[in-house]
Amino acid sequence: MYRLQFAGLLFLAIPFAAHVAFAQKKPNVIVILADDLGYADLGCYGSEIPTPNLDKLAQNGVRLTNFYNTARCCPTRAALLTGVYSHQAGIGHMMDDKGADHPAYRGQLNHNSVTIAEVMKSAGYFTAMTGKWHVGHQHGVYPTNRGFERSLHAAAGGFYYPTGNNAKLFLNGQEIPNDSDKLPKDWYSTDLWTDYGLRFIDEAAAAKKPFMLYLAHNAPHFPLQAPEEDVAKFRGKYLKGWEKLRQERYEKQVKLGLVDPSWKLPPINPNVRKWDSLSDAEKKQYDDMMAIYAAVIYRLDKSIGDLVAGLKKRGVFDDTVILFVSDNGGNAEPGIEGRYEGDQPGNAKSTVFIGQGWAEAACTPFWAYKHHTHEGGISSPGIISWPAGIPASRNGKFERQPAHIIDIMATLVDLGNAQYPATFEGNKIHPLEGASLKPAFTGKSINRKNPIFWEHEGNRALRDGKWKLVAEKTEKWQLYDVEKDRTELNDQFDKQPELAKKLVAKYEEWYKRVGAEEYDKTFKWFYDYDKAKQGASVEGGK
Repeated sequence: MYRLQFAGLLFLAIPFAAHVAFAQKKPNVIVILADDLGYADLGCYGSEIPTPNLDKLAQNGVRLTNFYNTARCCPTRAALLTGVYSHQAGIGHMMDDKGADHPAYRGQLNHNSVTIAEVMKSAGYFTAMTGKWHVGHQHGVYPTNRGFERSLHAAAGGFYYPTGNNAKLFLNGQEIPNDSDKLPKDWYSTDLWTDYGLRFIDEAAAAKKPFMLYLAHNAPHFPLQAPEEDVAKFRGKYLKGWEKLRQERYEKQVKLGLVDPSWKLPPINPNVRKWDSLSDAEKKQYDDMMAIYAAVIYRLDKSIGDLVAGLKKRGVFDDTVILFVSDNGGNAEPGIEGRYEGDQPGNAKSTVFIGQGWAEAACTPFWAYKHHTHEGGISSPGIISWPAGIPASRNGKFERQPAHIIDIMATLVDLGNAQYPATFEGNKIHPLEGASLKPAFTGKSINRKNPIFWEHEGNRALRDGKWKLVAEKTEKWQLYDVEKDRTELNDQFDKQPELAKKLVAKYEEWYKRVGAEEYDKTFKWFYDYDKAKQGASVEGGK
């Protein structure tokens, strides 16, 4: 059947005992979240886009192959910040408040959850965040009233330059003019978040406290905007087209050892126009769209390099844990054609979305994209760096145990020797849902007690060990052995009826427990099922 269901240092040569003693100190922690970055968009995950700084962190740290998000921006941020599922935190969908009768859909962090800042602050950490907030700013939920001692944030993003249409910044909870003398002149948001992150780290040093920085990038979210000198580096390199780019990324992933060669690359979405059918003018336009996207990612990587250089200059890099992930898979919004608007696409007043063809390459080798619970929508790069805590023998290794965005809170609690509360400020707090990833830093097993669950816009999934149960809103359940078939080509639902029944029951129990509700919209821009069914069969990877 056609399946459109649909982050180097050398290890310090010190005695092991001394190394362990050093690692027992409370480390600093930086959680970096990219926005709309696909699984295959970094060099160390198969991309042709040069990302040397993140590649170096991966080379001298641990690279997660099975790191998952929630398939969408706001829910992922809610789950990252709280360590519970987004529905439990009050953001089961986006920012609309459905009212008190729908507690999972209030569009803001609730008070039955605590944030990583509230927990780590109680453990003696200096807490700070920079970047995109998007968990209830319009409802009065700011970083400053959810545990962050310092912050420079945007309510939801949508800009890269001070002259951008949606550009608005808040410093420590107060709106600040985009041309304020407190900000660098002619700033670019990707660089600004790092600049202020380092300023806050200096405040932590002055306070003689370990720091926890949440650095939430808006890159590479639309509208895609980047300096022309960076775009020019990539212009013309994508005239090969999306089919060839996707194949090249897949082959690099296999060569890297990231992807098992037995996982066949699914056919491209049949709704995406074949590159050879485009006119020369259309090819030039799509090449420029992808060049802008590549430039945004290139600048994201440069900012990571600036952050690392700043940490090294301050003498704190070795004892700083850096976790780098993305909030969802590659973005195919608003549909097949994408958007290419403005007198100079890529500048502060333009609007560029890459469209579905390039999103296919961003999510290589998986099915689907942002919004969806097949692997393309929920799979993220995952890089962990900690020179003082990750043994040299682990440098550059792949970690293949499943991990999820809800695990970040548990990991930080473990790293900071913090206490996750049962009550906070008079409110009962949901128990932690995630598991600490710290054991995986040294090659040990993650102590995960429950399956991992997903629900977004009616798209749903469960992963329990090697088995994944998944369905889009309008689909029947499918079952995949994702150790053998992570590209989701061979449905085992009817072949494993008892297992399928058991997993469906687990999912339904979770769905009710977190307060999820039926979603009443269909995303027709994603693909047309009737048309999809006319495509070539991929059963067995054909």
